[in-house]
Amino acid sequence: MKKGEVMKNNLFVIFGATGNLTYKKLLPALFQLISNKSFSGDTKIVCVGRKELTTETYVDDAINKVTEKIDWDSFRDNLLYYRMDIESISDYDSLRNFIENHCQFNNSNTVFYLATSPELLPTIAEGISTFNLAKKGDPSVRIVFEKPFGEDLASAKEYNQLLKQYFKESQIYRIDHYLGKEMIQNILVVRFSNKIFEDVWGSNGIKKITILAKESEGVIDRGSYYDRSGALRDMLQSHLMQMLSLVAMEPPESFETDDIRDKKVHVLRNLKTDFNPDNVFIGQYNGYRSERNVLPDSKTETFVYLKVAVDTERWRGVPFYFITGKHLDEKKSEIIVDFLENSHSHKQWSNESVPPNQLIIRIDPEDGITFQINTKYPGLTLDVRPTILDYCHKCQAIGNFPEAYEKLLLDIISGDSTLFPRWDEIEHSWRFIDQIKSYLKDSDPIEYNSFEELDQMIKYK
Repeated sequence: MKKGEVMKNNLFVIFGATGNLTYKKLLPALFQLISNKSFSGDTKIVCVGRKELTTETYVDDAINKVTEKIDWDSFRDNLLYYRMDIESISDYDSLRNFIENHCQFNNSNTVFYLATSPELLPTIAEGISTFNLAKKGDPSVRIVFEKPFGEDLASAKEYNQLLKQYFKESQIYRIDHYLGKEMIQNILVVRFSNKIFEDVWGSNGIKKITILAKESEGVIDRGSYYDRSGALRDMLQSHLMQMLSLVAMEPPESFETDDIRDKKVHVLRNLKTDFNPDNVFIGQYNGYRSERNVLPDSKTETFVYLKVAVDTERWRGVPFYFITGKHLDEKKSEIIVDFLENSHSHKQWSNESVPPNQLIIRIDPEDGITFQINTKYPGLTLDVRPTILDYCHKCQAIGNFPEAYEKLLLDIISGDSTLFPRWDEIEHSWRFIDQIKSYLKDSDPIEYNSFEELDQMIKYK
């Protein structure tokens, strides 16, 4: 897709159209893409749900639940609601008739978006395939589904085998919204467009890398999902593993989709850790078991600390640390790169007076980059002080700042799958998570009231 080109003849079929994901993320993103003319104004969005609604009453419901600003007078022309029993295969024949009667179906870029629970994937895949809503290998048809991509390696393989019956890998888009965030994409730009990092990005220049994803809130209304998932599956297997693979990947042969994915897989295949309490432990915040839809004797982890190694020539000897959890001291997601101490500074200054350089890629809530260097204090001495070079990414934007789902939906329609994990990425990340789960199977999570309690146990400092 060329810059400024408008994507025409687009059809989105959203299963789970009355859920939070559709109201909070998908509808606002689609409206923005149509409003800014990335998608043509005749884009149709078929909203599929179980509720007894008409298109008119669905729009009324959406107006009450969508918090983003939308011009509903114009956007309602893009929306159609269709009620069906998603678990009834025969209903997909009627869905096809509805789409053919109301949309330009045969010559469209068609996206089937599963904003549903994972267990509905087999039925939806079978239904849209059986009644020729989606033909295997048709490049104009894509199927999109959200994480979690299974619950472990075995279930992920089962889902993948099922999908392969009905679709080619090129039609499958496994969406991880973190990869649509501006600063996640910026990792590649920072790494590969700045000469200053090229020769030091590895064990000859970096002491350690920490990947954080901290949340100040608890599970809120996601107790039912979270109690089955936990922090390992909800955050580490997807978001944090993807961040690691982008930070640690080798320079790709090109920036084509599969070249980048191949290098990411190389990282995930070479993950190692020594399983002991210094390298991995889990916690559960005090009060978690009293949350709605959480089992009263739950052992689900809401915090994970993990030290790993990437066993490649570039990274041998460099520790990577993951810290993620809920009900912590702050909401923050970032990548912290600590560089080695300068090999000549001791000739003039004590080690304590010259802190190592540090690069921080801030992802959430404020996206940007902080680079700490050492400079001279004003005056007659050569005393050193750390100086922060700070870049605010959002501050550079004019007008609408694209949300992650806008970028990802545009890439889906454009046929660009670079920001979507390929099956072997999922496979290797699950294999590693299963090893961790096996090590922890007889461990109870540490109960915590604050991050300070956990921080005392962390060995990365």
